[in-house]
Amino acid sequence: LTSFGDMLRVPGTRESLQETRSRGGRVQVVYSPVDAVNLAVKNPQMQVVFFAVGFETTAPATALAVLQAWERKLDNFSLLTAHVRVQPAMEAILRSERNRVQAFLAAGHVCTVTGFDCYRELARRHGVPIAVTGFEPSDLLAGILCCVEQLEAGRSDVINCYPRAVTSSGNTTAQAMVDRVYEISDQHWRGLGIVNHGGLRLRSDFAQFDARKRFRNVEPAGGNLRTVIHSENSAAENADDVRCRAAEVLSGVLRPVDCPEFGKGCTPDSPLGAPMVSGEGACAAYFQYGMSCPVLK
Repeated sequence: LTSFGDMLRVPGTRESLQETRSRGGRVQVVYSPVDAVNLAVKNPQMQVVFFAVGFETTAPATALAVLQAWERKLDNFSLLTAHVRVQPAMEAILRSERNRVQAFLAAGHVCTVTGFDCYRELARRHGVPIAVTGFEPSDLLAGILCCVEQLEAGRSDVINCYPRAVTSSGNTTAQAMVDRVYEISDQHWRGLGIVNHGGLRLRSDFAQFDARKRFRNVEPAGGNLRTVIHSENSAAENADDVRCRAAEVLSGVLRPVDCPEFGKGCTPDSPLGAPMVSGEGACAAYFQYGMSCPVLK
């Protein structure tokens, strides 16, 4: 199993990939999906599975890997696909009865691929300002200022505060590659449940690279727990989900520092959920910048 490094720390149904590797499991970190393809080429006797996870940012590289594997006619390379789409998740959050989100900072790295025209209808329909930002402190502050100014003026526009990297239309070449390999599907989001049109799955033309189908009969050693391959909802069955308040953080109902596990049972080195895994997550950002001061209610 090959994966990006940050995924090794994410809790699984029974254990993290990092724990699996420490017990001798064959888990290898790669820096690109194409690295996994090259590993399969060099080791024709070995099945190589790439854990294809991430937002629209990483989907083009995964699509390129699939096309390369298809051109090379590889029969020992496959994907465990868990790509998700940001806009449908934003829609799901805004439709939630518990929603308290007043504005969005649209992730700049996602918008480099998708552009930001796709957010205009969302902003108009729900009356929420959206600012496209990077992840540097100055970028985040600029985005927050933009949203506050819009809220005070009663506007709900999409403003690009990250013009050095993002255009309105995004990377159309990358979009075309993703569209060739993937199709939109409903997707289980940890903490949010099933999000309509919230993910990507391989098109039927590339079904031979779907690890869920290739390893349909694989069972976990030493038990009958369902694996991620077998169950889209297996993450929700993880006991850690009871402790992880990611859904409330995403919905603006709970600040990361108000979670009982923040900085204790959940840290960047030992995260309970995705918001603490990378520096782009809300919980990890609070942890990194020490944002523990009270705010006015």
